[in-house]
Amino acid sequence: MSESKKEPENVKEVESVESSLLYKDNEFDSHYLHQSKILSDAIDEIGFGKYQWGLLVVTGFGWWADNAWETSTLLIIPRLVETNGVHYPPDRAPYLLLCQTLGLLVGAVVWSFSADIIGRKLAFTMTFLCTGIFSLVAGASPNFAAIGTFCALWSVGVGGNLPVDSAIFLEALPSNKKWILTAMSAWWALGQLIANVVGWGLIANYSCPSDATTCLKEDNKGWRYYLFTLGALTLILFLIRFVFPLYESPRFYLGIGDYEKAVSVVHGIAKVNGKTSSLTVEDLKPHGEEASTTHRENVLIKEKLKKFNASHIRECFSSRKMTLSLILVVATWSLVGMAFPLYYTFLPYYLEQRGNASKPLSVRETYRNSLIILVIGIPASLIAGILVEFRIGRKGVLSISLLLTGVFLFCSTTAKTSNAYLGWNCGFSFASNMMYGVLYAYTPEVMPAKVRGTGVGIAAASNRVFGVFSPIIAIYANLKTSAPIFASGALFFVAGVLSLLFPYEPRGKANF
Repeated sequence: MSESKKEPENVKEVESVESSLLYKDNEFDSHYLHQSKILSDAIDEIGFGKYQWGLLVVTGFGWWADNAWETSTLLIIPRLVETNGVHYPPDRAPYLLLCQTLGLLVGAVVWSFSADIIGRKLAFTMTFLCTGIFSLVAGASPNFAAIGTFCALWSVGVGGNLPVDSAIFLEALPSNKKWILTAMSAWWALGQLIANVVGWGLIANYSCPSDATTCLKEDNKGWRYYLFTLGALTLILFLIRFVFPLYESPRFYLGIGDYEKAVSVVHGIAKVNGKTSSLTVEDLKPHGEEASTTHRENVLIKEKLKKFNASHIRECFSSRKMTLSLILVVATWSLVGMAFPLYYTFLPYYLEQRGNASKPLSVRETYRNSLIILVIGIPASLIAGILVEFRIGRKGVLSISLLLTGVFLFCSTTAKTSNAYLGWNCGFSFASNMMYGVLYAYTPEVMPAKVRGTGVGIAAASNRVFGVFSPIIAIYANLKTSAPIFASGALFFVAGVLSLLFPYEPRGKANF
């Protein structure tokens, strides 16, 4: 790169650089911000090509797995009624969900934090391996304790998918294509859709009849076939990820000061895209720093051997504005983490008292309605990806979708027929998929790359922590009370208001 790519030396040049960055020099390390702008320009120079198209697919698997496996737990619970095998009585209904949530919490923390210490690439591949292996083992579970244990273990893998995958994808995107990160939640809706289709074919056809007084293990293979199938599919996706020529994120190397590897990755991406890059090590080096490869390798080895310390967390609070941003983002994730489980846990019991909205449907009607609701989530994600580039930006779309989610939630409690319930749930699915698409994209966008895994991990962990409260509440609460339903709607409204207070708007800003 030319000399103009080095650190700006006059006031006009500094103002030009800062206007295109989300953070300013007084909010984060100034050297890092200028280096990040240079790296962002290099990615913009390469553009969106074959490498990014490949990433769109292999990172999309992470969105797919996140929702597919959370859905799978809900689908198998009603079938765990074997008298001589896995028996899951109604009074234990929240326990398997609790195992899942605890696993997701551990996964979100471990994989996200490790992404800033040892890199994104290892976590990217290991999350799918962990999920695939333990889900296959879970299919052979002899009792309830076993299925609970393996559910928690496969969820450890699932919990790290979105925090790590969103970072990898974002850090390879040109600035003018960041909206695609929001649209990636179409994979999330697709995951739930595929999970239901597989469940329709296996669980519905190879399980004990719903009116059977006794259910034997040998007559109830559907849920086991389901876990074997979904687990095998996850391992196939792992192999695809494994053979994909994935580069470690150049921003990870920039964050740890390995400029040679950062430049090497940029040139590698450019080659895959059939282009060349003019980025050099000298462009990224701060003035006066010598390029000592041996010294840097020794430093990197020591860094990888060091245990995680609080420095990564402290850097997330580098300024008052960054602190406010993280607190509000974490608060929003926490509210959503509490609201969704409350809604799904308590609504069926509430509707039992209101007409025939929750009367048992045939298997065909049940899966038909589920598929209608899930299909609607796919265009919602794509529409959200388009809307975030309009004047209202990420914050506006996020706030509106959160408020609409709350509105449709309240409206669904008025359903007195199954068709009315289906209609309101379609609206709820559309709004909530828009909301998740924006929130999953906004969170990594406002985190500096050198602590992106840590910051997103804190947000994801808060979501899982508050998600734990819902099954605990269900264990001890009166399931027929309406209060949790309306509390869930209120939480969405509060989150919608909080999102308007976010101090950063990433629209039109360079990656950093």
